[in-house]
Parts: sequence; structure tokens; C-alpha cells
Amino acid sequence: MMNRQLRTATSLLLCGLTLCSGCTPIQPFYFKEDGDLSHYMDVATNIEYPDVHTTPINDVSSAQAPLTLANADNFKMWDLSLEEIVRLTLENNTVVRSLGGRINDGGQNISTTAPEALTAGGGNAITTYDPALTESGYGGNTGSQFSGRGVEAALSEFDAQLDSSLTWQKNDRPQNFGLAAAPDFFNPLFRQDTGRYSTGITKNSATGATFDVRNNINYDQNNNGSRTQASDWFANVEMGVSQPLLQGAGVEYNRIAGPRSFSEANGNFADQIDGVLIAKIRTDVTLTDFEAAVRDEVRDVEDAYWELYYCYRELEARRTGQASALETWRRVMAKFRVSGEGGEANTEAQSRAQFFLFKTQVETAQTNLFRVESRLRYLMGLAATDGRLIRPSDEPTVAPVKFDWATIHTESLVRREEVRRQKWTIKRRELELIAAKNQLLPRLDLVGRYRWLGAGDDLVNVPRNGIPPFLDGSNAVESLTSGDFQEWEAGLQFTMPLGFRLGNTTVRHSQLLLARERAVLQDLELSVSHQLSDAVRDLDLNYGVTQTNFNRWNSEEDEVNAVAAVHEVGRVTLDLLLQAQQRRADAQTAYYRSLVDYNRAIMRVHYRKGSLLEYNGIFLQEGPWPGKAYFDATRRARRRDAAMAIDYGFTRPNVMSRGVYNQAPGTAKGAAYEGPVPTIVPEPLAPPAEALGPQASVSDADMSENPMEPVSYLETAAAASTMKPSTLTALPTTAPAAGAVVAGASTVSTPSNPFASSNVVSNPVAAPPAAVPNPFGAPQPLPAAAAPGDADASAAYEPQANYAPAAAAANLAGWSGGER
Repeated sequence: MMNRQLRTATSLLLCGLTLCSGCTPIQPFYFKEDGDLSHYMDVATNIEYPDVHTTPINDVSSAQAPLTLANADNFKMWDLSLEEIVRLTLENNTVVRSLGGRINDGGQNISTTAPEALTAGGGNAITTYDPALTESGYGGNTGSQFSGRGVEAALSEFDAQLDSSLTWQKNDRPQNFGLAAAPDFFNPLFRQDTGRYSTGITKNSATGATFDVRNNINYDQNNNGSRTQASDWFANVEMGVSQPLLQGAGVEYNRIAGPRSFSEANGNFADQIDGVLIAKIRTDVTLTDFEAAVRDEVRDVEDAYWELYYCYRELEARRTGQASALETWRRVMAKFRVSGEGGEANTEAQSRAQFFLFKTQVETAQTNLFRVESRLRYLMGLAATDGRLIRPSDEPTVAPVKFDWATIHTESLVRREEVRRQKWTIKRRELELIAAKNQLLPRLDLVGRYRWLGAGDDLVNVPRNGIPPFLDGSNAVESLTSGDFQEWEAGLQFTMPLGFRLGNTTVRHSQLLLARERAVLQDLELSVSHQLSDAVRDLDLNYGVTQTNFNRWNSEEDEVNAVAAVHEVGRVTLDLLLQAQQRRADAQTAYYRSLVDYNRAIMRVHYRKGSLLEYNGIFLQEGPWPGKAYFDATRRARRRDAAMAIDYGFTRPNVMSRGVYNQAPGTAKGAAYEGPVPTIVPEPLAPPAEALGPQASVSDADMSENPMEPVSYLETAAAASTMKPSTLTALPTTAPAAGAVVAGASTVSTPSNPFASSNVVSNPVAAPPAAVPNPFGAPQPLPAAAAPGDADASAAYEPQANYAPAAAAANLAGWSGGER
């Protein structure tokens, strides 16, 4: 019976254990669980946003919708000169801006660039803080390019150092001492109270010497029977000096590499050469980089300014071509209505296509103008759009500018920021080589120390009692000041690595670095010479091309007038007239492109020879300090004046700088031609080359030796302009060259217009003038802007966009060529 009960209990237990082991849950079971799992995170890494509270500048927060063809009338004209734009750029810029890519075609691709330099990474941005950051570097690693030591941090190695320590100690230990005759002479159970106090000042000098003055006080109280007094005080005042005689000696070395102790030399490891002079060179290099960055930004600003000028001129040329095409289309449409000769359907379609071709070019030119203006705004630090459209008010010069090659070539090798920066690098390598050669010397230091000391039962007791040390009532200060106990020591410390393997390696490495930097300077000077040569070559090329393109434009204008007259009597087909109109528009834009490139070429000569900042009237200097800084500087200057000057004699360092760099030497700036201005008349085409033979030459009119005068193309700003309020002046106009505008309208079959519900061509422009002004002779009015005319002859086509509000007289359509 008992066996059966035992088997039953055992079976039940085994079943329970089996069920428990087979049904264990994946998650544990807890008796107390409220279900709040808010502290639980299902991922270890998240993309988070930093807790930084900043406020965008007004030019960011107040930016309006960009100017496009859809809202091309939402602006006012803002006439600015190049000088005003450069001034605004420098005032608004804390970070030196760039357009995010190299403008390697003279600035013609500015509209395709994007301000992405900072969004791609702002770590390499150049700011107005960079020179101050380099100057204030403390030698720590902040993860930036300004982690080195500045001049003040390097000078801190020569600052006096005050150190002090105060230590109390309790000793309670058994000792393995015992003498039968004197059992308490060395107490087996030693108990002691000690105190140590030390205060001193240590100073490194520019010659490498180390001076120190120190006061030491020691207290000792113990239970040894060998002592006269249970407690005593020791006090001393000591002065020491350690002067290197070989390695580490001299003002020059210590200002290059900084002071180096005997223990460091004995360890046979190379010091980091980062003394005062090296820190100063690092600051000079940063200043040069900042100057080069400002120079590059001024170059980009001037490139953008003249590119914006060209965009306005291109828009003017395309609108002139559009006006000619519209006039031709009207004349053909008039003949088409009456089924007259020259009014065939294909002729009408051809003239209509020419009009829309020019219309497309106008829209593209206007959008390109908006883009370039936006890039210029970015460089100036302005909002992308603020209701104003910048319009250049300066005229590009057409006067020949000549430079003396020998003068500007020499100037470029002196003034270019890159050359100056490389020379600072060479000077640093030269100083590092001097410091490296110093490490080939053995270390020999002259050391000396002088000490006054005293001892007594008490530390200090007033009045003086003349009791000798360690007697009852004696005191350590009285014993010290009595001068009865004086000590001194003098000696030499010497260390030298056998073989100087590390020193020789350091010198060889420094020599190779110096040779490398000198080779880089030679190649850099060769590069500067070639760059300047190309700039001068481009200057003469663009001047000659400007004259040639003007003659081409004049010729194309005559061709359009002649072909229009011949086409009027039906002697030539329409396609010849349309092609002539297209060539005239291309010639006009080519002339202004070459004119802008010529002014850019003048700027790039100054850029290549290192005088661009002076050319724009820009000079770099340190900004104002707080008033407290000037007060403290005056106090330090008075303190230095009252101090005793130490002449280091033969250890005076060599010259490393030629003094303050003259930012305006006033050499080889280039000047406009001031002689007589002859009038140049475009000559007829030259005969074929076969008639001239192999020695054929071009006409003198095609040469680039004729002086040019500035040409004015801008009218005065309208009253809506916020920069220079003025009134709009009336401009002279001439009669259309190809006949009057035909009024009326007729309907023709056209493709459906997917862009607008209204299919009316409005605000047509008048015909262009019959003559092109000659900028090479007496100033003449340029082609007047197209003025609004009658309603379009065809009411079945897409309306032409208005380029400015109707209330603003000086808008894009008002870009005409009269004198201001």
C-alpha cells in the first residue's frame, strides 16, 4: 500500500516538473507590474535635433517669393554702383561667401552656380573670426583648424609660475628597533606628526635659464628618545638657477621652440617646435588666408556685377529682336489678310515662328537675369528677394588700359597673397631647421643654489630671544633671519645621446621640408607669371574683340535695314530678312559680352598681380577693441616702460619679418587712355582672300589700337527706386526702319495654348532704330527701348509677359541706350 502511494506521488511530481519545464514563458513573470514601460526604448540610436536656440537674420526670415516669369512685375528697380555693392558686401559678411564652385569661364556660368559651399560643410569656411581664433589658440585639440597655440599661449611658457603645497601626515607604526641600554632611543612603537609647507616662484627666461625662489617649512613631532625636543620646526629660503650652455641656450632657440628642461633633454625625445615665433607665423598665415578669401569674394562680386550688366543688355538685344520680328510679322499679316504678294500662309507662319523664337529668348534672358541677380544678392548677404531688383548703374569702360609688363610682373611676385603665404611657410621651415640643429648639441647646464635656513622649538616667536636652535623657547624664523646657517651648491649637468640618431633625423627632416617649400615657391612664382601673362593677353584680346564685335553689330544693323528695304519691294524672300534680324541680335549680345569680358579682364589683371583689393579701395585692419582693453594695454605699456630692460646681447634673434605689409604701394595700377579720341567708321568688307594673296592683312579698323570712350546705357532710376530716387528722362527715338506698324487684327489657325486661357499678344514693342551708336568716337545714344505700341495684329496668340509693373517707369523694358 505504501509502495503504491509512493509511486503515485512520484508520478504526479514528475508530471508537474515536466509541465513546468515545458511551459516556461519567453518573458519572465513578475508579481508586481503596472504596465508603464515609458522608460523603455526599442532602438539604441535615433536621429535627434540639437537643443540650440537661434534666430535667423532678417534677410532670411523676410525673404519673399523669388522673381520668375509668373511674377515678373513684382519688383522695384534698385540702381547700385559697383562701389556700393562692394561696400554692402563687406558690411554684411561675417562669413566669406562663394558660389560653391570655380568660375572657370570668366563668370559666364554664374547663373548656373548655387550657394552650396556652406551647406556642403561649414568646417572649412573662412570667417572674420579666423585670425582672432588663431591668435587665441591655447594648444588644446578642439577638433578645428585653430587647435594650435597662439602667440599668447606660446608666451605663457615664460610666465612666472607660483606653486604652493601644504601637507599634514600622521604616522603610527611598530619599528624593529631595540637597544637594551637605551630602550627608548628608537621607540618600537613609533608615533609621528609631520607638516610640510612649500611656496615658490619659477620663471623661465628667453635665454633658456630657469630661476626659482622658494620657502620651505617642515614640522616634525615624534616619540623617539633621541630628540632634544619632542617637536621642531625647520624653515629655509632658497634661490636657484639653471642655465643651458649648449643645447637649449639662446634667445633665438627659445623663441622658436620654447624652453626645454634638462630632464626633457635627458629623455632623448624631440620637442614640438611651437614657440612664439612659430605661433606668430601661424597668425600671419591665417591673416594671409583671410586676405585671399576677401580678394576672391571681391572678384566674384565684380564678376557677378558685370554679368548682371550683360544680362540686362542681352535682354535688351533680345527684346529688340522681338520687336523687329513682331513688326515683320505684322507686315506679313497685313498682306495675308488681303491675300497679297508676300502674305502667303507659309510666309506668315515663318514670321510668326521667328517672333516666338525671340519671345523664348526674351523669357530665357529674363529668367537668367533673375538668377544672376540672386547670386549677386547672396554674395552681398541680402535676402533672396525683397521686392527690389538690382540694376548696375556703372558703365563698363571702353577705354584702352595698358600695363607695363616689367612693373606688374615684379609686383605680382611681391604682392600676390599666395606668394606671401608660401614665403611665411619657408620662414617657418628655416626657423624649425635652426631649432633642429640646436638639438645636435650636447646638453650642458650650469646649476646653482643658495639657501638660508633655521630651526627651533617653535616656528615663530616675538620678540627675538637669541636662544639657539632646539632649546626651549627657540624659534625657526629667528634662526633663519639671523643668517647663521647658509648653504650653497654649484655644478654642471651634462647629457648627450651617443650617435645623435634622433637629432640627425630631425635635422634631415627639417632640411627636406625647407627644400620642398622652396621648390613649391619657385613653381608658384612660375604659375603666377603664367597667370599674369594670360591675364594681359586676355586684356588685349577682349579689347580687340570688343571693337570687332561693334563693327559686326553695326554691319548687321545696316544689313537688316538694307534687306528690309529690298524685301519691301519683293526682291528677296522673307527668310533672308528673318536671318538678318537673328544675326543682328546675336551680334549685339556678342558686343556686350566682349565689352563685359574686357572689363573683367581689367579686373583679372589686378587680381593676378595682387592689387585687386587696392583697386577696389579695400584695406584690411584690426577692428576696434573694447574700452577696457585699451585701458589695460596702456597700463601694461606704462609698466613695461618703468621696468628694467635686459639686453640679451649676442643672443638676439635674427630678423624674421620685414615689417608691416604696405597694402597700397601705388604701383602699376593701370590707367585709361587720355589722348585724342578719333572717330572710327566701320569699313566695308575686305575682298576675298584669293585676290589679296597669301600676304593678305585685315583692315586697320579691325585692329585694337583705337582709344575708346565710356558708353552710357542706363537711364536714371525711376521714382520707385529706393536707392537713388530720380525722374525718368525722355529718350530720342527714330522712325522704324522697315515701315510703319500695321494696325488691325485677323484670326488664323494656331495650336492650342496650354499655358494661358487668354491668347492675346499684348504690349507689342516698336521697331529698332536705324543706326548703332559708335562708342569709339563721340558718344551717341544707344538703341532706345521698345515702347508700347498698338494692339497686336494677331489676337490668337499667347500674351507677352509684362516685365515690370505698369506704375514703374524704370523697369526692364526701360533699359534703353540714351545718355543719363
